[in-house]
Amino acid sequence: MAKNLYIAPTSMNSGLTSVCLGLLRALERVGVSVGFYKPFRQSVHEGEAHHNRGEDTSVAFVRARSHLEPPEPMSLKEAQKLLNTGKADQLLETIVGEYQKVAKTVDVVIIEGLVPDRSEAYIARLNVEVARNLGSEVVLVSTPGNTDPKTLDEELDFYARLFSSPGDPEVIGVVLNKVGEPEKSEFTPRVNSRATEETVDYGQACKVFSQGRYRLLAVIPWQPELLAPRVSDLVREMNSEVLHEGEMHTRRVQKVTVSARTIRNMVDTLKPGTLMVTPGDREDIIVTTAVAALNGVPLAGMMLTGGLMPDDRVVDLCRRALETGLPVMRAETNTYETAHRLANLSPAIPVDDPDRIEKAMEAVATRIDAEWLREHLKVDRQSRLSPPAFRYLLSERARAAAKRIVLPEGNEPRTVQAAIICHQRGLAHCIMLGDRNDIANVAQSQGLELPEDMEVIDPAEVRKDYIEPMVKLRKHKGLAPDMAEAMLEDNVVLGTMMVAEDKADGLVSGAVHTTANTVRPAMQLIKTHDHAKVVSSVFFMLLPQQVVVYGDCAINPDPNAEELADIAIQSAGSAEAFGIEPVVAMISYSTGESGSGKDVDKVREATRIARERRPDLLIDGPLQYDAAAIESVAKSKAPNSKVAGKATVFIFPDLNTGNTTYKAVQRSANVVSIGPMLQGLRKPVNDLSRGALVEDIVFTIALTAVQAKQVEDAGLI
Repeated sequence: MAKNLYIAPTSMNSGLTSVCLGLLRALERVGVSVGFYKPFRQSVHEGEAHHNRGEDTSVAFVRARSHLEPPEPMSLKEAQKLLNTGKADQLLETIVGEYQKVAKTVDVVIIEGLVPDRSEAYIARLNVEVARNLGSEVVLVSTPGNTDPKTLDEELDFYARLFSSPGDPEVIGVVLNKVGEPEKSEFTPRVNSRATEETVDYGQACKVFSQGRYRLLAVIPWQPELLAPRVSDLVREMNSEVLHEGEMHTRRVQKVTVSARTIRNMVDTLKPGTLMVTPGDREDIIVTTAVAALNGVPLAGMMLTGGLMPDDRVVDLCRRALETGLPVMRAETNTYETAHRLANLSPAIPVDDPDRIEKAMEAVATRIDAEWLREHLKVDRQSRLSPPAFRYLLSERARAAAKRIVLPEGNEPRTVQAAIICHQRGLAHCIMLGDRNDIANVAQSQGLELPEDMEVIDPAEVRKDYIEPMVKLRKHKGLAPDMAEAMLEDNVVLGTMMVAEDKADGLVSGAVHTTANTVRPAMQLIKTHDHAKVVSSVFFMLLPQQVVVYGDCAINPDPNAEELADIAIQSAGSAEAFGIEPVVAMISYSTGESGSGKDVDKVREATRIARERRPDLLIDGPLQYDAAAIESVAKSKAPNSKVAGKATVFIFPDLNTGNTTYKAVQRSANVVSIGPMLQGLRKPVNDLSRGALVEDIVFTIALTAVQAKQVEDAGLI
């Protein structure tokens, strides 16, 4: 039977939803099968219903960021009506029934409780009643800000006592959220606030933790950057008039500056992410802001107040600045009133802002003591690796590998952003090829700063160093020095030579280059290792409840039986390197001995060869896809197979089948896929889709770093 944790906040602005979702992700990462349930819909932030269009925020986020489909919560008004008419039993029966729908398929359920409200005294008791009837253990969420330890002890004691009557649920732990949060100012927007430099060590200073009464599960610091709304969110909530849309759906407000200063006193405020607020008739400030935009400063936007507009001639003068994507809005209220409204915007994250909720979830998930919770709940790890667990494991192994990855497309905006993220997270030491000033400008245009210790190599300064080594590598093909010099003008070729000459451990390219541009130099200059017969590829398919491996879906059109066996063994090794237990299914259009023909015979022979070469691996085939993937089908089609219904590695007989299947699954099931990851090379080189997102590039760099470590450990170099 599933266990559950009831998450109960001690104050209104506790960040309850972020904590619940971060907790869900943290438990998934340690292999726990987790569900989510929110019994009641409760809007506690001003503007939240408008922000999220009446949809429950928590449920919408869970559906958007996971495979889960939690039931719709009951409205708090409906619950209150049942309580007021003496139908508390009916209410609790409904809650238990909805909970059971979630609990029947998972090990642990995260339950989001109600936010306390002094005007509604029944809410605290409703939390207790629901937790008791669901057999919950309770985790309190508190926002101490800069509260002294004695006051925090008293607060936690008070809320714990609410759950401490005989038969009531037990409080097992506490999450401290927004630690160091400054006091709210009536005229200072939340994004402008900064956490205090010194915060209390509550784990030592509070008796409830030091004496072991409750487990301190996480200390999450105040991070104003998590509050940065998009300009479009601000427009929607303030109902401002949009004079120029620009990039208002992607630019974020990281600071608000109300300016009525002279030009020389305002220039220091013109920073990336700043929203400039000024009266509409301050044409000097408007022109100065336009100049900053033309100089590449990605301001969040400009808000003109007082219902005023600059002269048309000034607008014409600034028109080129608008083409940079600068959003411009107008408020009918004066500057004073506008500043007040900006300072009191709802902190609720809109349902249609996945990037912001992702950052908020990560801020919590990375700090939760999930291993203690798993042990406390006595939940065995899943043998199947969930997508969050895979991404976490990938990041951890990339950090441990500490490899140097060269990025030939150094000026490409997505690649620049991904490299900076990898640098900040410590996923890899990225080497960018290009002019440092150009790359810094690309970073600045995205509101980022190129780290001083980020390695950037100007290709023009090093090409000559690789002419002779390249001639030696290709002398059997008659490569002359002048030809090598010409080929090295291609940064992908140059980066590949850096890998071949041990100046880098791996390469990632393809954001603007074709697959052939990336793969051909690797096959010519790096070549296959001694244990590989072919270079092949795999995709990591992040299915809703587990990650599986597909190979080969990108490189070999029609491998023979020996090559197919090699692809199977390589793919099993790749799966194992990334924490996936390899259970290998050789896919065909028939299962077992039921079919015959050239194609199925090839798969049967490949299975025999692979088993012979690697008797330690679980490999079976031929198997139809449904027999390999679905236990109920496996029982009828391949009852004696140890692979059928349990496969984690799917090997397709040819490129046509593999690529078609991968695309069909990816698109029809809305599945995230990472890859293709090349395998069989002496050193790793990986190709990107030209439509790759920044996150895709980050994970591909991490993959490449882990591969480099795997190749090194196996002695394949």
